[in-house]
Amino acid sequence: MPNGTPAIAFIGFGEAGQAIAAGLRDAGVAGQISAWDILFPEPKGDKLRQAGAASGVRCAGSAADAVRETDIVISAVTAASSMDAAQSVQAHLRGRPFVLDINSVSPGRKQQTAKLFGNAARYVDVAVLAPIHPARHRTPMLLAGADAAAIAPTLAALGMRFTIAGAEVGAAAAIKMVRSVMIKGIEALTLECFLAAARAGVVDEVAASMQNNYPGLDWAKIVPYNLERMASHGERRAAEMEEVADTLRELGVEPLMTTATVKRQREMAKIGGQQSVRAALKADRTALLNAISAAARDRN
Repeated sequence: MPNGTPAIAFIGFGEAGQAIAAGLRDAGVAGQISAWDILFPEPKGDKLRQAGAASGVRCAGSAADAVRETDIVISAVTAASSMDAAQSVQAHLRGRPFVLDINSVSPGRKQQTAKLFGNAARYVDVAVLAPIHPARHRTPMLLAGADAAAIAPTLAALGMRFTIAGAEVGAAAAIKMVRSVMIKGIEALTLECFLAAARAGVVDEVAASMQNNYPGLDWAKIVPYNLERMASHGERRAAEMEEVADTLRELGVEPLMTTATVKRQREMAKIGGQQSVRAALKADRTALLNAISAAARDRN
């Protein structure tokens, strides 16, 4: 780490990777930052490469190229691809860099990944606890694992916000996965509840009545926010909830509600991809619900 500034490599350069990298650059971190994403060689990787260029990130030609002479590897891929990402870099690491696994996967998957790296890296289980925007690299995170304390001073110097959840890999993931039962579950319930309310013509009445039970929640803001998150990120959230279901099974809890959430999130991802819904995402609650309702009817 020349001058105490680490060289950082991102494996996966989607929303999270881009946000963290741009946040670090805007905060004045001048060290080497590289990235690799499996979409880079494809036409739809153009936007990712452009985002890298805009934030001063070197877009590597391969996973091996990205992690060459790096101090910190941040794995930020889809839940389903987390093990593939680890396998793509494991043999190419030198000098036992830290690997920060921020992927939304079960504690068991994190433990398997840590075992895969073995002595090739200092593996840290990381859980991101809030949407990556607007805080970007300062989004609250949990760290866990034997090397969590060792990386803490470096991350603090980079301006990152975190808490150490424990010395065992999986401790951070367990908190992230279990809380997602509620967070993503409420999103799915929001869709189901207010889609029905829209078709019954009682959206305002239902929202007002909820103030009796949850006076501290502003449903006028919660409804469009939850629907937009599902419409924009439903497929990724569905994959995460499949990991949540695995987590619950590991804990001996049958994931009845969680498996239903997977279905709603995935369904909303398909509805949210329709142009009529995309155009309504910045509109008011009524327009958004009407667009979703019409799109859902067209699918049935």
